[in-house]
Amino acid sequence: MTDDEQHAGNLKLIGGHLCLDYANTVDWRTRDHPHEWLASYTDLVVWGRHVGILGKYEAQRLLEEAARCPALASAVLGRAVALREAIYRVFSAVAGGHTLQATDIAALNGFLPEAMSRLQLVLTADGFAWSWAGDGSSLERVLWPVVRSAAELLTTSELNRVGICAGDGCGWLFFDTSKNRSRRWCAMEDCGNRAKARRHYRQSRILKQRPS
Repeated sequence: MTDDEQHAGNLKLIGGHLCLDYANTVDWRTRDHPHEWLASYTDLVVWGRHVGILGKYEAQRLLEEAARCPALASAVLGRAVALREAIYRVFSAVAGGHTLQATDIAALNGFLPEAMSRLQLVLTADGFAWSWAGDGSSLERVLWPVVRSAAELLTTSELNRVGICAGDGCGWLFFDTSKNRSRRWCAMEDCGNRAKARRHYRQSRILKQRPS
């Protein structure tokens, strides 16, 4: 990617659930130099637009509020990263078959009261729908749908479909919709192809080393 393309608005969305895409806002988690996509509050808003949880005018209003209150925006970004890491730890434990830590569940629960208290029913032309209460200027607005998504996925009967990419150093999470739950990669064209290329390289080396 060029420098202009290295921003949260171009991040691939492969998770299958909002909360998993949010957890994937770090690239190459287990390598020496992971890439952080949420380096500023602006990045958070750009990501919110990218995934469709913020409209154009909502996003603009949040950016204007962040410019007026930079210290608060910085604090919200810190909470946003803490939420992401709690979500990642919980779902990566699920995907890996590891024991869930009570501290991680408690961290996620800490975000629930505000998010869920903002939910309201609204009447639309097609019937009732969920919406978020408030004046739209709360800097944590972008986090509420993420929290709700995580809570809903954790309580679904298909939680065992959450997987973790087998790519070296990747660690991205996804919801496996394959019939036999055989998905291994975040995306075949990325980690899948890299693994395929490594296997081909190793096989070629072995063939070259065999005596003629």
